[in-house]
Amino acid sequence: MLKPFKIPESVLVVVHTAALDVLLIRRADAGADEFWQSVTGSKDALDEPLAHTAAREVGEETGIDALGPDCALTDWRIENLYDIYPRWQARYAPGVTRNREHVFGLCVPRDVPVLLNPREHSAFVWLPYREAADRCFSPSNAEACLLLPRFSKVTA
Repeated sequence: MLKPFKIPESVLVVVHTAALDVLLIRRADAGADEFWQSVTGSKDALDEPLAHTAAREVGEETGIDALGPDCALTDWRIENLYDIYPRWQARYAPGVTRNREHVFGLCVPRDVPVLLNPREHSAFVWLPYREAADRCFSPSNAEACLLLPRFSKVTA
């Protein structure tokens, strides 16, 4: 059975603590490259609400319940439009070359357990937001990490 093409609309979720430490996860499909990122993922259906996509992707990639009582998922109302990386172009329909990314923040307790999906990610690390920005392979992800103090609803 053929896998359906990805929808070129996705979320980027900066998972962080009140102290502004950011969770980064390393892509398992990146080979020897160090592709560190926040949680990302595409909508499963055109009509899937973005907040649902964000919560679903966080759960699938980290095991964290984004809607849990100690978590706060926030839509930052930032959109990034970017060219799809050539290495992942085949996942999209022919002729689709750009993706629209919506940025969310998720504040979690510092001791929240992280359970990675090994098919998607091979390691995780918590870093202060500036260090996290330096480690991200995606420019939009790095920028989102640097915007964390502005969008965080809590003070460090």
